[in-house]
Formats: sequence, C-alpha cells, structure tokens
Amino acid sequence: MWDENGKAYLDFAGGIGCLNVGSAHPEVVAAVQEQAEKLLHTCIHVTLNEPYLALVEQLCRIAPISGEKKALLANSGAEAVENAVKIARSFTERQAVLVFENAFHGRTNLGLALTSKIVPYKAGFGPFTPEVYRIPYAYCYRCPFGKTYGKCAYECVDAVYHAFETYVDPRSVAAMVVEPVQGEGGFIVPPPEYLPAIRQICREKGIIFIVDEVQTGFGRTGELFSVQHYESLDPDLITMAKSLGAGLPISAVVGKADIMDATVVGGLGGTFGGNPLAAAAALKVIELMERDDLPARARIIGQRMTTVLKELQRKYPAIGDVRAQGAMVAFELVKDPAQKNPFPEMCSAIVQKCGEKGLILLKAGIYDNVVRMLVPLVISEDDLETGLSILVEAIDEAMAEWQGNMNTLP
Repeated sequence: MWDENGKAYLDFAGGIGCLNVGSAHPEVVAAVQEQAEKLLHTCIHVTLNEPYLALVEQLCRIAPISGEKKALLANSGAEAVENAVKIARSFTERQAVLVFENAFHGRTNLGLALTSKIVPYKAGFGPFTPEVYRIPYAYCYRCPFGKTYGKCAYECVDAVYHAFETYVDPRSVAAMVVEPVQGEGGFIVPPPEYLPAIRQICREKGIIFIVDEVQTGFGRTGELFSVQHYESLDPDLITMAKSLGAGLPISAVVGKADIMDATVVGGLGGTFGGNPLAAAAALKVIELMERDDLPARARIIGQRMTTVLKELQRKYPAIGDVRAQGAMVAFELVKDPAQKNPFPEMCSAIVQKCGEKGLILLKAGIYDNVVRMLVPLVISEDDLETGLSILVEAIDEAMAEWQGNMNTLP
C-alpha cells in the first residue's frame, strides 16, 4: 500500500482478514470486470442469477458438513450469524443462544448481544437481544478457572453443564455459536479436546452447533476451514464472510439441509445478498484456494512467523504468549509474565512503531494487549521477511524504551 505521500506499507492486517488472496488479485479483478459487463444486480427473491447459484453449489461442495447441504448468501459476517441463529430457532422452536467470553460476532444488535467486549463495541448501544447466555472459553493462557492445561479436569467443558444448572434450561437452547479460533478476543486457540467436547454436548442436548468461520475461513488457519483441523467436528451450520469475497461484501450460511429448510419461505434473504459481482469474486477465490493450495501456504507463513516470535519471547518476558493456527498469528503482551497483567501500552507502542516504519498491524484482545497478524496468503517471501524485520526492530525499540523508562523511575 502507499499513502498520499508515496510512502510504502506492507499490509499484515489484510483488511481484518478479508484479503487472504491479496488486495487486488488480478484473476479476481478480471472475474469481477467480466461479471460487471453482464449484470450488476438482481434480487434473488425476484430473479435468481447465475453467480449466486454457482456459488452456493460450490460452498455446499467444500463445506466440512456431513450429508445433504444447502446455503444462503448475505452481505456481512454479522448478517450470516444472525441468519444462522434465526435458522436454528426455526428448526428447534427454541429461543436461547449460548456464546462465549471473548467472542465477537458482529455489530448488529444480535451480533453485539453475542459479542463479549464492552468498549468499543457495546458501550452505549443497549439494550441488546435477550436470551443470550455466556460461558467461559478455553483460554488456556488465562484459564478462567486458574488451571494449567494438561493438569486440569477440563473445567471449561464442565462450565457448559454448569450453565444448564444455573443459567438456562438446555431444553430452551436453540444454538451454540462458537469461533474455532477467537478473533477479536485475541486469536485464542483452544486445546484440541475442547471443540469436540462441546460439540458432543450439543448433540446430547439437541442444540444446533453453529461455527463462526468468518475470520478463520478460506485458508487462514492452514486448512480451508478451521474445523478441518478436527477429525469429525461436523458442524450443523457454518458462517462465512471476509475473505470469501476477496474484499467484496458477501457472506454465507451453509448447513445441513433439513436445518436450513426449517424457516418459512421468504423468512431469509435480503436485497443485496449474494450480489453477482461479489459472488463472481467468491467463485474465483475458491478456485485460487484449491488450485494454488493457499492453505498450505498459510501453514508455511505461520511457521515462519511463530519461529520469529518465539525467539523474541525468549528475549523479552513481556511477550507472555505466542498463539497461532496456520497464518492466524498473535502474541500477547504482559507486564509481568508470572502475574500476566495486561500490557496494552506496549501493544500500542509496537503497533505505532510498525506503522511509522511501514508495517500495518492490528491490536486485539479484551485488554487490547494482543498484536495480531493476518498476512495475505499470497505474500512473497521477500515481503514476509521485510515485514518480520520491521516487526523485530519495532519490538526491540519499544522494549528498550520501556526498560529505559523503568530505570529512571524513583
């Protein structure tokens, strides 16, 4: 990227996860241009268009869900999540929804009800949709139960059963909505046993298991979808957006056909959902993901980035945790590694210094103390190494300034 003064920037933010195939992949651009010459819009409630139909067929093909599938297209991740909840409520004839601490599911009213962070997302925007119940997530670095992974009794799983005893009758719960890796919450990767365990609870209680792959999807985690890191998670519904459209506004809900069919005719949709231009871009994205094996590229990028970050962690105890699944990479900053007290000031300093040096990064986490990276999967080796060099330089400078300030305190 270049600013108005011609200064160059490397983008390690990727439009908050929208640019897995880059900001203007020439094949995506060509597909959109070709479609623009044919048809800009039809509302599918009136007249179906070919890109919409072709895309839902492709999404049903690639979605890691067993059995017959159907799909719905919308415009944004928040719309996809809202529609998934509507579908679950229609199918189960229940109202309540289970969600998790540190979650983010959008900025609509229901999306905010499902979201866990107050500032800046929820402050001043209530009241929110009722019948939403929040339970702890498997955040091993900051275990809400004070346990250590490998020495715990999976209290985070027991917390779901506890919720059924204290918060909500499971017979009234329509859906559980979960990010397989929490995004805005700080790229929190759960232990491998966690998602299968809560999936089984949903099966036992007749609860629709909705997996929010808006940020984790389309190659980001080293698989096309994050749930493919598990042998047989088999979600009921998956929500998709962001890199699905290579930066154009499009989202989807894909799910088991009998569940998707539960709503009344006309109960789902929207004027612009599955716009032909965005659908054409999404079709090309799927082609590129499979042809160029971009999930494999994500694994390589993630391994290189975590190697650099682990070296920095050994040098700087303030880097309390390094987390990654594929090229979904982050590190959490703390003032004291023993107490794990958040260090948002250091996080801000690193992001600012990187920006000054020509590297775009993002913050994340409930305490704004996590630096997250969503590098486009088409990045060259040279650009990746240049960006990592800038990151190392910025961290060295920020840490040195902090140590200098500490030494001058009375």
